[in-house]
Amino acid sequence: MKVILLHELKGRGGEGDVIDVAQGFAVNYLLPRKIAIQATPGNVKQLEHRMHNIKKREDLRIGDASSLAAALADKTVTIAAKAGEEGRLFGSVTTMMIEEAIREQLGIELDRRKIETHGHIKEVGPHLVNIAIYRDVKSQLTVKVVAEGAPVAPTAPTTVVAEVEGVTAEGEPFVEVVEETVEQSETDVALEEAADEAAAE
Repeated sequence: MKVILLHELKGRGGEGDVIDVAQGFAVNYLLPRKIAIQATPGNVKQLEHRMHNIKKREDLRIGDASSLAAALADKTVTIAAKAGEEGRLFGSVTTMMIEEAIREQLGIELDRRKIETHGHIKEVGPHLVNIAIYRDVKSQLTVKVVAEGAPVAPTAPTTVVAEVEGVTAEGEPFVEVVEETVEQSETDVALEEAADEAAAE
């Protein structure tokens, strides 16, 4: 059955395209949802008169899709998930989780139905994901999966230099320079940062 698409049908075409589909698919899905209309002689004639406006709208859609593809290209988003010792996830990373990460970390709104994960993501590490934005316009980004509660890398040791004053057994005063290497905890670092911020105010 021939139909005229009113909206994009993934993998088949966009507004104004005339395509062949199974009659059941057209009657039960495309026509009731106003994704397409039947390609009757009258509708085809109207389509010919409207092609100029349809092309202008299509050019705008492709332009917007290309801009979105450029904004997503080579970007990385990070998702934390529960994982076992060998990096296997307790479950999988869903397109909804990726959609949320893109929105929160990149500030980009994206329909999760356009995200292609090449199967389930079930391990920690980087995963390349395809984004089918519109028609032939596609992009790729990396989803970096990390284990929830993964230990934070230790802070580099700090060398402390201090002068110690005292008196010798003979009663002579002295000054000794002492160097000591200490490990800074996360709490120490946080307290130092807070003190610096308070001093700056």
